[in-house]
This record gives sequence, structure tokens and C-alpha cells, in this order.
Amino acid sequence: MNLPDLPARQLAAMVAGRQVSAREVLDAHLARIDDANPTVNALVTLTVDEAREAARRADDHAARGGELGSLHGLPVAHKDLFQTRGVRTTWGSPIYADHVPSVDALIVTRARAAGAIAVGKSNTPEFGAGSHTFNAVFGATTNPWDPTRTAGGSSGGAAAALAAGMVPLADGSDLGGSLRNPANFCGVVGLRPSPGRCPNPPSTNPFGTMSVAGPMGRHVDDVALFLGAIAGPDPLDPTSIAEPAAPLGAPCPDRAEILEGLRIAYSPRLGDLPVEAGVAAVIDAAVDALAAAGARVEEADPPLDGADEAFETLRAHQFAMGYGQLYERASEQMKATVRWNIEAGRALSGPEVGRAEYLRGRVFTAMAAFFERHDVLVSVVSQVAPFPLDVEYPTEVAGHPMANYIEWMRSCSRVTVTACPALSIPAGFSPDGLPVGIQLVAPYRAERRLLEIGAAVEAVLGASSERPPLRPVAP
Repeated sequence: MNLPDLPARQLAAMVAGRQVSAREVLDAHLARIDDANPTVNALVTLTVDEAREAARRADDHAARGGELGSLHGLPVAHKDLFQTRGVRTTWGSPIYADHVPSVDALIVTRARAAGAIAVGKSNTPEFGAGSHTFNAVFGATTNPWDPTRTAGGSSGGAAAALAAGMVPLADGSDLGGSLRNPANFCGVVGLRPSPGRCPNPPSTNPFGTMSVAGPMGRHVDDVALFLGAIAGPDPLDPTSIAEPAAPLGAPCPDRAEILEGLRIAYSPRLGDLPVEAGVAAVIDAAVDALAAAGARVEEADPPLDGADEAFETLRAHQFAMGYGQLYERASEQMKATVRWNIEAGRALSGPEVGRAEYLRGRVFTAMAAFFERHDVLVSVVSQVAPFPLDVEYPTEVAGHPMANYIEWMRSCSRVTVTACPALSIPAGFSPDGLPVGIQLVAPYRAERRLLEIGAAVEAVLGASSERPPLRPVAP
């Protein structure tokens, strides 16, 4: 039995049932890290000694008959945007290359409280900017399916670690697609929750709702398990949702009747977006399979007028708020795209920000009406397949030029503006044999229903559970 290839929920049950120890689970994953990480570069700061001590304590606690958390004994990786007490946290920036925080982010605290064992930090682009994971501190993360391609981003290290079997669970964050895009590129599952579902204090913008924290795994049911551990209200997050987290983490049924009669709104291009032909063909085939399984599919575009302007304005405003002071003293150490986004935010006028908020509110209200007629929206996750590692970002999609480093991600960023939860699930492979995912979007705060639908969709499409064959990068 190859422990690193098993689903997280199965591993947790085995540890709880004393079929395997936390130390055995950890050792198997550390061996996989030794095997895969030199090629993939997904985990950038390892905490092996601390993890071994945590696994020993976990086994001792179980032997004494102690109560076990839902993630007891499961190795996890924390994104290098989340602070970890006593463990280097760089935000992928040379400015913070040697930074060691004295506190844990809430998502780290909650994972540990549920029994998870941290094995290290996952790679991210500088300050999480861009859907291609590379930085001047650690270099680029490669795609386990083809190490000459990107793993996506900004949670690219997390997605690559999952795909290569280095960890069964990983956390991430999502502003314009940073949980969904890398999950899509690496053939795993990523959930962008509704704002406030997974609080992430402290923050320079505690009332902001564009960026969220969330879970990743290789299966929908594993993502549900992790969500149940990291969700729930927190007094330091004024937007947090005051609902219990336990129901979110319950096992997800993959019953066929969930799809029977399900009202799917299928938007092939999420409005007017260009999509590579090889990607579009995978999504079309996936939707045909769902229709054959009993779903009622109607081609319908969601009401997203103004979403691009709202997202790009509010993203720039957020960058200026979060990194403006740092820009003033260390701009020369920032990559060009980060500087561009900060400068765009600093140039905004009050009326421009106000208009963006108005547009976002209009989209949110229109989506509520849209979901009165549809149960779930299905569309493309990323408009392109994983691109070469030496390309910073696609400058064109299906022959259409892209104006900047974020425009090619609009299939994700438009959904961000809706505040609706969105799930990326493996759907098939491009003509080059690279993973292609499908994006499922549910009504605001309907994470549990989205996960149940996602599990049924996963059962029809076939979960991508096999470890990809790692091929060394050509010199």
C-alpha cells in the first residue's frame, strides 16, 4: 500500500483506527518529498524535525486514548503567504527572504488544532501576484505532469505538491484564481470559498472580501474534510460567517441522484472570453457526460457586465493598500508586475474605486437572481493549458492579445467578483496530455451544496488520483 497516493479522508480513518501510525504516514510522505521535490520545487522550506516530533506526539496522544481531530496525523503544507511561527515566511519576495514570524496565521492554527502535521511551506509567486509560481527567492515550481510547464499560481506549490503525492492536503489563497488555476493546471481540486468562510486575520484590509483563504486536495471529499477544519467565524475578521464549520467537513456523497435533474447553466466562454480549442473541447465533453448522467444542461451566460472593471480596479486598490508603504522603501526589489499593480492602485481616484464597488454590487445582486433559475454554473477554469515554464504569462489566448499579466485569468477573476464559491475539478487532458479542469460555481455561501455536486461530478468525470509520471527537466 502506497500511503502518499491514498485520499486524505482514507488516511485519516486509517490513523484513527490505528491501522497505521502518524509516524508511518509522515515517513512515507517525506520519502515522496525526497523523490519528487528536487524536480518539482513545490515545497521551499521544509520542517522535517518539527514534523517528526509532532507525529510522535500525535501517536502518543492516540495511544493514551485522547480525542482525535479530523486531520489527526495528516501531513499538510502551508502556503508561503501564510505566517508560520518560528518558520521562515517570505511571501516569495527578496525583501522578506529571511523573515521568521512570531505568530501563526489562523489557517495554520486551525489545521494544527485539528491534528494536521506541517511538513513545510509551499512556493508562491512574489506576494501571490500572478498565476505562474516563480520568484527570486526559490525559483519556479514545475508541473508534475510535465516539468517544462508551469504549475499555475499563486498556490502553485500547493497544487504541485498534491499532484506529486508529497502531501494529501494543502492550503492556499485566491484573489483572481489562485486556488482554482493551479488546481486546474496540476489535476487536483481547489475550492475558492465565499468571502468570510475561512477567516484569515490579521489583515491590512480586514473589511476586504476579494481575497480568500481555502483548501486544496486530490479529491472533492478531501477538500470538504479540510474545509471543515479551517472554516468558522473569528472575532478578528469582521466579514467572517457565523455558521458552524462541522457540516462543511462531512463526507461528500457521490450519488448519481444528485445529478438527476440538476439545473446546470453552461457558459463555455463565461461570456465573451477567448478559450484555447484544446481546453474548450475537454469542457464540452465533460458537460456532455453530465447531461448523459441526467443533468439538465442549458447554455446560459451569467450576468457579469462590469466584472472586469470592478476586479481590476479593486485588485489594484488592494495592492496599493497592502504594499504601498513597502513600495516606497523597496520598490527596486519588487518584480515589475507587482510594481505595476501598486502604481495602478495609487493612481486611482475616489470615484473610480466607488464605481468599481457599485459594479461589484450590481454583479452580486444579478447573480442571486441567476441562481434562482439554475442550481450551478459550469464553465472553464483557465482559458489556456499549462504554458512553458519560461513564459511569465500568456500574452495572447486563442489569437487574442492580452493587455497585462492578469487579463488571461478572467475566467477566474470574473467569478471572484460574484462572491460565489467556486470549485475546480479535474475534467480531462489537453492534446498535449496536460490536465484541464472544470469550474463549478454555486450560490453565495452554498459551499456544502457545491461540494456535494462536485463529488457527483467527480464520480462521473473520474477523479485524477494517480501520481503523474515525473520526468526530469531537460538541461
